[in-house]
Amino acid sequence: MATLQLYTKGASVWIPDPDAVWVSAQLLQDYTRDDKHVLLQLPGGEEECYPVAAPSDLPPLANPDISEGESDLTALSFLHEPAILHNLRVRFLDYNSIYTYCGIVLVAINPYDQLPIYGEEVIDAYSGQDMADMEPHIFSVAEDAYRTMMREEKNQSIIISGESGSGKTVSAKFTMRYFAVVGGAAQQTSVEDKVLASNPIMEAFGNAKTTRNDNSSRFGKYIQIGFSRKGAIIGANMSTYLLEKSRVVFQAPAERNYHIFYQLCASRQLPEMRSLKLATPEHFRYTNQGGDANIPCTDDVMEMERTCNAFSILGVLPEQQMELFRILAAVLHLGNVNIQASGRSSERSYIDADDVSLAIFSKLLGVEAAVTAHWLCHRRLILGGETLVKPISGQQAIEARDALAKHIYEQMFKWTVHRLNAALRSQLGRTRSFIGVLDIYGCVTELQEGCYLALLQLTSSSVCSFETFERNSFEQFCINYANEKLQQQFNRHVFHLEQEEYEREELTWSRIEFSDNQQCILLIEGQLGLLDLLDEECRMPKGSDDSWVQKLYDKHLTGRGHPHFRKPRMSNSAFIILHSADMVQYEGGGFLDKNRDTIFEELVNVLKASQSELVAELFQQQGNKPSVANGSVRSGRRAHREHKLTVGFQFRQSLQLLMDTLNSTTPHYVRCIKPNDLKRPFMFDPKRTVQQLRACGVLETIRISAAGFPSRWTYEEFFFRYRVLLHGCQGSGEVQLACRQALPQLIPDPDQYVFGRTKVFFRAGQVALLERLRAERLRMAAVVLQSWVRRWLARIHYTRTLWATITIQRYCRGALARRLALILRYTKAALVIQKTYRMLVARNVFHLVRQAAITIQAFIRGTLARRKYRLLVEERAASLLQARVRGWLARRAFTRFRAAVVFAQCCVRRRAAKRELLKLKTEARSVERYRELNKGMEVKLMQLQMKADQVARERAALKESLRVEREAAANELSALRATIQKLEEHQKRFTARPVSILSEEEQQERRRAEEKAARELLQLTQEVEALQREKASLSTERDRLSACLLQQEQAQEALVQQAVSRATAAVRVELDEERRKHQGLLREFTRLEQRYDNLREMSQLTQGYGRTDSTQSLEPLSPSPQSLSPFTSAFPSPEEVRRISVTSPSTETRVWSLETSMDQLMNMMDVTKKAAVELKEEDLAHAYDVVRVANKCLESQLQSQRSEWEQEVEMLKCQLRQASSGLSAHQQALLEAREQECVRLRRELKGLRSTVPIRRLLTQVFPSTFLTESSSSSSQQKAASTTGLLECKKRDENKLIKNLITDVRTDIAVSLPPGLPASVVFLCVRQADCRGDQTSAYSLCRAAVTAMKTALKKHTNDVAMTALWLKNICLLHDLLNQHAPKQVERTFNNEYKHVLCIYEGMKGLLLSFQTNDPEEVQPLNFDLRDSIRTLSDLRIQAYQQLISIPKTQLQNFLASALLEGEDVPGLKPVGSRKRAGSEPRTARTDAPTMASVLKELWVLHDAMSHQALHPALMEQAFHQLTYFISASALNSLLLRKDMCCCSRGILIRLNVSQLEEWLRCRDLQTEGAVASMEPLIQAVQLLQVGKKTEKDAEALLQTCTALNSDQIVRILSNYTPHSDLDEKVSLNFIRMVQGLLKGSAHAQPLQLLLDIKREFPVTFPDATPPVVRADMLVIPDSLKISFIRRV
Repeated sequence: MATLQLYTKGASVWIPDPDAVWVSAQLLQDYTRDDKHVLLQLPGGEEECYPVAAPSDLPPLANPDISEGESDLTALSFLHEPAILHNLRVRFLDYNSIYTYCGIVLVAINPYDQLPIYGEEVIDAYSGQDMADMEPHIFSVAEDAYRTMMREEKNQSIIISGESGSGKTVSAKFTMRYFAVVGGAAQQTSVEDKVLASNPIMEAFGNAKTTRNDNSSRFGKYIQIGFSRKGAIIGANMSTYLLEKSRVVFQAPAERNYHIFYQLCASRQLPEMRSLKLATPEHFRYTNQGGDANIPCTDDVMEMERTCNAFSILGVLPEQQMELFRILAAVLHLGNVNIQASGRSSERSYIDADDVSLAIFSKLLGVEAAVTAHWLCHRRLILGGETLVKPISGQQAIEARDALAKHIYEQMFKWTVHRLNAALRSQLGRTRSFIGVLDIYGCVTELQEGCYLALLQLTSSSVCSFETFERNSFEQFCINYANEKLQQQFNRHVFHLEQEEYEREELTWSRIEFSDNQQCILLIEGQLGLLDLLDEECRMPKGSDDSWVQKLYDKHLTGRGHPHFRKPRMSNSAFIILHSADMVQYEGGGFLDKNRDTIFEELVNVLKASQSELVAELFQQQGNKPSVANGSVRSGRRAHREHKLTVGFQFRQSLQLLMDTLNSTTPHYVRCIKPNDLKRPFMFDPKRTVQQLRACGVLETIRISAAGFPSRWTYEEFFFRYRVLLHGCQGSGEVQLACRQALPQLIPDPDQYVFGRTKVFFRAGQVALLERLRAERLRMAAVVLQSWVRRWLARIHYTRTLWATITIQRYCRGALARRLALILRYTKAALVIQKTYRMLVARNVFHLVRQAAITIQAFIRGTLARRKYRLLVEERAASLLQARVRGWLARRAFTRFRAAVVFAQCCVRRRAAKRELLKLKTEARSVERYRELNKGMEVKLMQLQMKADQVARERAALKESLRVEREAAANELSALRATIQKLEEHQKRFTARPVSILSEEEQQERRRAEEKAARELLQLTQEVEALQREKASLSTERDRLSACLLQQEQAQEALVQQAVSRATAAVRVELDEERRKHQGLLREFTRLEQRYDNLREMSQLTQGYGRTDSTQSLEPLSPSPQSLSPFTSAFPSPEEVRRISVTSPSTETRVWSLETSMDQLMNMMDVTKKAAVELKEEDLAHAYDVVRVANKCLESQLQSQRSEWEQEVEMLKCQLRQASSGLSAHQQALLEAREQECVRLRRELKGLRSTVPIRRLLTQVFPSTFLTESSSSSSQQKAASTTGLLECKKRDENKLIKNLITDVRTDIAVSLPPGLPASVVFLCVRQADCRGDQTSAYSLCRAAVTAMKTALKKHTNDVAMTALWLKNICLLHDLLNQHAPKQVERTFNNEYKHVLCIYEGMKGLLLSFQTNDPEEVQPLNFDLRDSIRTLSDLRIQAYQQLISIPKTQLQNFLASALLEGEDVPGLKPVGSRKRAGSEPRTARTDAPTMASVLKELWVLHDAMSHQALHPALMEQAFHQLTYFISASALNSLLLRKDMCCCSRGILIRLNVSQLEEWLRCRDLQTEGAVASMEPLIQAVQLLQVGKKTEKDAEALLQTCTALNSDQIVRILSNYTPHSDLDEKVSLNFIRMVQGLLKGSAHAQPLQLLLDIKREFPVTFPDATPPVVRADMLVIPDSLKISFIRRV
């Protein structure tokens, strides 16, 4: 089937459009060869007749849907301009993908927006990956160049092209950054920092704002980044080409001069810049010609700071920087020098002597102002041996001034490049290979005498695009000449790659014709070409531009003429060159002057005599050179003038050297595209894009590829895609044979395809033909399936209808029969109902009468009963009230009486107790005992006895007065009783009179009183009922309010708990962040220390030093902090006491003396020493004072702790007030009550638990007091404490450390019991501490720490040894920390509130203190906090090293194992086709699988388990590793389009499930190990769920909670179906998801890729170390430490 037969009805084609360049249309009828037009339907629905004169005029066919958004343009079936443009538009606008492959070329479209695809996590994702496996990216090209250099040991170059503003400079930056990160991470050198630091300097001195780009490069540079054999950056070198000097003195509108001038002007207010006398850019002529000098979003002050920092990194001193800035400022002031014309015809010029700008210029450069002014307005001529000084005109003087400014800037620029090269030069040996980064030109715009000039930029070995302007001059000519050379190199390289591909596949191939621009290049550089004639004309004394153009006409137009040279019709001073990309017309005016680029020698001599060392150095170097770069110095000697190199000649030489360098390297191409001229983000202008594609060589690449066999499929890919077309092929065993047999039947023309060794090659359009055949075959199969399905559905429908009909008939017959039976049943039931109804009516009447009679009787009886009951109730109530009142009165009397009795008993008992206490005190203070202690106490006792006798006499007098008072009271009481008795007798006589007369009146009065009482009782009853009702309502209201209050309390408690939990979580997060920062700093310290060691070893190697001993001690990692004990100033530490006793044996000079220290203590603690002064010579006095001092110390500590605690409580209260600002007063009272209760409970918990620390305190203060009395107990204690230790002599310490830690063999070390080295070292340190040898304890501890650190560095790649030393470091840290003196002090501060100052039994109590608990932790006598802190940091380093080892192992194959490891049974995930330029890779037999990942994890788990590390530490380690695995896999998934499919998602989920099961079986799923894999799991779920409707989008958002919006959109955009049962995700669905993401939590601005270098802070569990004794250790003989002795 021919390609013309694809033009059938419904086919999509491309037709030209004036606005969109190409638009899609659809054929409305089939095309035949006789048709002169085809009927098309446009996207808007209009119909159009497209004329077709011949089959070659047919519109290009559109590619099938399978090629929509293809990452490689050469993989398209139809390779033509509209297909390329459409594919780039779809990827750029719909998928937000700015990179696309075009064979060996990477097409990069400038998004004009910041994209999160250039972070270090992206660099890590692309590092080590195959270019064909990853999505197109600039890092992929850089990685390919780097790996090719490492693999083939061949130099590389990256070629980036594009217009100004297309992103070339940014691409070059990211390329260099990638090399710096990949090539500099291993050696930790500063070369990569210097390479990156060169960018700000070169941008400041060589970049400027143009109309097309705010940061356009105005010079060419070629940077060679040198690499060592191991791939590390060891040096760099930079070469520059053709600086645009004209920009120094002239700028076009809306453009700027070089950035450095504006940075200096913006920094003019700095103190060091004030001497430069700078002003705003509008003040200087060289910076105000372009208009607005500001660039949006750019701060020139900050850029100046970046430039200075970059100079500092590269080693340029601040003094030299200021010299450089003086020269730049002088250039600005030179532009403001006012040159005035004089004379009749202005043939003379002069400068005022008081010109301020000239004076500043001369002062800054250190030259004479008068001499400079003279030679600016004059020139020297030598004629016939005579020297003449000739004045020049004002215009010539201005040109001389501008030429001087350009020359100064050029020399300064070269000096800067020279300093950069000196800083970047390799110091580590010879460079093995390099990668070249070439940046040649930016879009140079110059407006001079109406000439608008432009230069195009080549970046990172860049090939710039051809452009033409209204007026083109010498600059365009040089740039387009370079374009021709580089385009020729590009075309030949592409052809060479195609040839290599065919030879590799063993194909017979014929030469492919491509556009060779050799003739155009010969026109420019050949013999008697344009450059030769230009140099010849420059050597002529009276050469001019017109004569040179005329010579071009004569040479290249007469005779046969040159095919690439033409003469314009309307001009005799211009010429036209037919370049490979476009036809350009050049104006001959100015060619000779720009080619000469001259400057007067007199002005150069003035600068050579400058007082500034840098200025003199710049121009002295120029004078020593045989020729001046980029031009010549005009000396005025016409007779014997030496021939100077012209700009064109130098440019041709440098370009030839550049081409030789590029031809000796392997090139990699990047084409940058500028999508629009408005610099708007993600705006696509098809006209500008097509113009650039035509000029930059992309279409030429496509044409060369299309001339051969552009479509290339491996046999496996072709088989699985088109197996429906292969008849009789069921399996995949003989794939190649099946393809060879089936293709001749599918494509009859054998010239349209060819079979290679591993691939099938197709001509353009044949893949579309196969797609059409496949679609037809699938359509026919679908029709057959539909017919069978429809027959099956019809049969099912008929069967169901027949069954339904029979069922309906059966049910109808049954319904009629049931209806007849129902009628008969109803008739019989009616008769029964009538009979029963009549009977019920009569019965109801009888019952009604009977019930009425019973009701009347009941009411009467009830009334009588209630009346009787009411009387009984009233009597009962009265009796009950009387009983209750009497009982209450009796109980109150009894209670009062009992309280009085109890009080009396208490008083009696208290008096008895006081007497007993006084008796006991009297007995304890007997005269005999006090006589023994102190005879002076007798006087005091006598005084006390006299005082007691006086008190007794007073007591007897008080008793007598009390007796008299009692007798008076008894007499008064008897008189009152007599009076009461008389009154009672009088009352009896009055009541004995007769009452019969008043009985009736009393009865009536009683009756009235009873009636009144009844009425009052009724009223009271009603009031009681009302009160009860009110009480009930109040009770209900109370219950309701109580419930409401309880709910509010619960809600407020919940709010408080939430606030507390949030505050706790915030504190915990802050703590984790601080811990992470500390561990990050520690990791950075380790890196710097390793870097220091590397540099030290390197310096030792260079100086010839040998290797140092492994036991060499290092300085401690951290300084020793001050003691935190509150007794630091009062009580000396044991170390200080021991040091004083050793160094100061004299008792008079001791710092801690018994006489003065106690006085100082008592004065410091405000303790009165009244009693102590009297008994100063006795032990009891000292003990008493000691106890009082200790009590005061404890009180001061408790007060300080209480004040701190109160501050914390107040802080927490403030937080609670803020959290519960809406609480009611009652709720706040409840909270305060609870807080007070908590405070009370806390205080009660602080009781005395033991008395050991006070005994130690007292023994430290008064060692002699208790030494004599407790000699036996102390000797027993010492004997007990010194048992179970190990003793190592001083001379054997190095040997012990060497055999035990440093030089122990790996097999022996692994076989040791966990923690044995640490236990041995600790027991030796304890023994040295017990015998008081501080030096040995310190040296042994430090040596052990240093040896462990050395052992860690020695086994950086050994998991087992790293785990072993991590265990020993942790154990030694815990043991030393447990026995540190500060632990005892902390216990002392926390457990004791006060000490009872009891005189009795003080020495017995102190003797009891000497008895120690056998299980008590004995503290060390010496302070080893430095070693403990060093061990704390060292265990973090060991943990980080332990984690980094499996990370390094997993990084090489993790993505392949997790994403491609094992196939799911029944699924055959077929990856997307590799790009055409990728080399075939042989199938690996040892491909990594999930088992490889689990094996690495098992190695780590086995090592940590063998060393018995804490389970919490293991959980943290595997949490870190699972996050690393998940992040690496997710990053690869986001960057690989071939992995985003349903079948691959099932495979990844299976592998993740294996990892989860492995963690679950080992109880490692806690600490977030499984939760860290949630992003990867959700990404896999996203590949498997439905992606069509709005419900699917909402479910997708609910499922993918751990993914951000960029990740979700990227996965949906990369989703590529690998079977016909699946479909691509539509753009409408992606936009729907994006709309839902904007209002959800996923819209937070996060990065696309996860940071695989993220380190979770490790928290070491606070576990009590085991008891270590010498008799418990099993020390093998293989350690060879038998010289240590057990004690």
